[in-house]
Amino acid sequence: MQRQLRKYLPVAILAALIMAAVPVLAHSHHGHHHHHHHRPFVANVIVPQARPHSIGRPAAVRMTLVEVKVTVDGQVATTQMDIYLENPSHQRQESELLMPVPDGAVVKSFSFKGSAKEDSAELLPADDARRIYDDIVSRMKDPALLQFVGFNLVRSSVFPLEPHGTQQVRLTYEHLLPSDGTRVDYVLPRTEALDYHVPWDITVDIDADDKLSTVYSPTHEIDTSRKGSDRAVIRVADGSRKQAGAFRLSYLLERDGVTGTVIAFPDKSVGGGYFLMLVGLPTRVERDEPIKREVTIVIDRSGSMAGEKLEQVKAAAKQVLYGLEDGEMFNVIVYNEFVDPYSTKPIEKSSDSVKEALIWLDEVQAAGGTNIHDALHQALEMESNGDHLPLVLFMTDGLPTIGETSERKIRKLVEGHNPHKRRVFTFGVGVDVNTPLLEAVADDSRGSATFVLPREDVEVKVAAVFRKLQGPIFSEPRFKVLDDKVEAPRRAREVMPRRLPDLFAGDQLIVLGQYRGKGELEFAVKGRYLGKSKTFRFKFNPRKAKKHNSFVPRLWAGRKIAGLVDEIRRAGADLTNPNDRRRVAQDPRFQELVDEIIRLSTRFGILTEYTAFLAREGTDLAKREAIFEEAHKNLVEKAVSTRSGWAAVSQSINNQRRARQATLNPANEFYDDEMNQVEVRGVQQVADKAFYRQGGRWVDSSLVNKKKADRAPAREVKFGSKEHLKIARELAEEGEAGSVAMDGDIILEFEDQPVLIRSGK
Repeated sequence: MQRQLRKYLPVAILAALIMAAVPVLAHSHHGHHHHHHHRPFVANVIVPQARPHSIGRPAAVRMTLVEVKVTVDGQVATTQMDIYLENPSHQRQESELLMPVPDGAVVKSFSFKGSAKEDSAELLPADDARRIYDDIVSRMKDPALLQFVGFNLVRSSVFPLEPHGTQQVRLTYEHLLPSDGTRVDYVLPRTEALDYHVPWDITVDIDADDKLSTVYSPTHEIDTSRKGSDRAVIRVADGSRKQAGAFRLSYLLERDGVTGTVIAFPDKSVGGGYFLMLVGLPTRVERDEPIKREVTIVIDRSGSMAGEKLEQVKAAAKQVLYGLEDGEMFNVIVYNEFVDPYSTKPIEKSSDSVKEALIWLDEVQAAGGTNIHDALHQALEMESNGDHLPLVLFMTDGLPTIGETSERKIRKLVEGHNPHKRRVFTFGVGVDVNTPLLEAVADDSRGSATFVLPREDVEVKVAAVFRKLQGPIFSEPRFKVLDDKVEAPRRAREVMPRRLPDLFAGDQLIVLGQYRGKGELEFAVKGRYLGKSKTFRFKFNPRKAKKHNSFVPRLWAGRKIAGLVDEIRRAGADLTNPNDRRRVAQDPRFQELVDEIIRLSTRFGILTEYTAFLAREGTDLAKREAIFEEAHKNLVEKAVSTRSGWAAVSQSINNQRRARQATLNPANEFYDDEMNQVEVRGVQQVADKAFYRQGGRWVDSSLVNKKKADRAPAREVKFGSKEHLKIARELAEEGEAGSVAMDGDIILEFEDQPVLIRSGK
């Protein structure tokens, strides 16, 4: 802890010490650094977390890349930012940098690589930073800067950028990371504006004081590489390099068994707020007796599998059999209109037993129809060794055409006739599969569904799933809420996922829901840990809920929408004629589901292939009947009626992502009917709010579905005025400064009335 003690000094004292002791950090032309922040701004002011700005003319300096390398030593984070700039103009440009940094940050160094001669910077505490923000916001009329009201600020010295020249600027700062129990949090502030397109390459190297349990980012997809029990290197995934919003990262320190923490957002409208429970499992576990697996591989050999598909499936089966440990069990079932098992019961794995099975498998040829019902029945009813974990890998490339073809009855088979609790992992090969059926079969048995698109390799997809199935550490977990050690189901609701999955070594579990009341709670997860019944409890104090945790309700809403869509898709089973479809569409329960999808989509700005029209410029969200009709039509035609083909597969992949959503999707990316990735730009997700572009203005989602008279502004506020900046500061205290950080006029609900912020441009 000695290395951390100096970080507890007040930031003002630390700043003063550094300014006095390290001249390179506190440059002043007159030797009085306390007047430094009053110097006039030059032509180009660059805020890497937002964008370059220019006073009185278009910005002449571009930002091409930001590289961030974070080193976490214990709880101390050192952030090194490299900002790459270019001057595409024919004239020399004078520029300076403004960089918001977290409270308590201490600047360690600031340097240039390029033509600039000066290398100085000053750290401005929040009060001085506020005056700087007020000045440049009112003069530059750029709302993006309001995102960082309340942050401390680093202001660089002035430096020139030569015509057609480039410049690299490096800032390094250090701060102590906040912690909550076993959880440590890191935040890198950035704008939430979707029109920000500069790529950020972010790497975080964690060297913890104890064993690391799990690492999680609610804001960006990350790739994690373990370098030992207490070290990990995290990189923002390629697809998230240009994603808007602050970069947040949390990691848990390992404790005995399952480690967990609760992050919460207060919201009186739901009687308490929203919670996110993050659970991490050890990456390595010493077992007294390892859990052995019993794997049944079920292979479709119908005529459509002939050729490359069947060869890939056989190769996948061979890889699975070779991957089993001696003493584990296996069986293979092939089917077309008939079901042919290799054995009547599972066989113990050995080199000889696998060799014999592969000889039999090599002789299998493709022909005939597809009897999915009987193949599943055989796999589920087959005798099982009670000491092994029973798994089924079920592969098909088509729809049920022989025997019992009812989607509803095949689903009920899994729900009601699975005596050995086999987990079924389904693989849809190609797009001519019944995607809702394969998802339901997997979900109802604690498995998962995987779709192998044309030109993708079946063997690779099967191997990726099978690698994760190295005997669960924590099986059949169940979520409970305890109030003073007594089960209190009324204190939490809308908890997702409804059925927790089995958890394997290194797994991460995220549970989202709403909590009620103000008293302390315990969230408990009970199941079989290393083969023995065990309960893990995690304390939660609602007083620790923070408005800055606005990602929690948005992630919850995404999963909730996925659950509603799934119910609608399941309602479409066995529709054989237009009357059946009409019956489903007119069902009051169906209409309730559509209503709730519209409400959540509008409120949180989470749009899907069914509701993307809500962000269309011409859509009047106050016309509720027309909105309902369009969403209803989309859900009937797509979710209910489309069971196979490209459109069905794209819907399944989209909904799987939403159902497992652990990371924000601010651009509302999804696959369309032809598997093209699209984005929705007419809605802006900000904190826990959403703003829709209507009539050239951004309109708060809490107002957008009201009649024009009811959303008419009670007052107008001029951009850059004292009143405007006061509103920005009040919103910043609630973590909602982004609500006034968008280009153009904004109508938002503030102090229970509509307020129009008039753009300064």
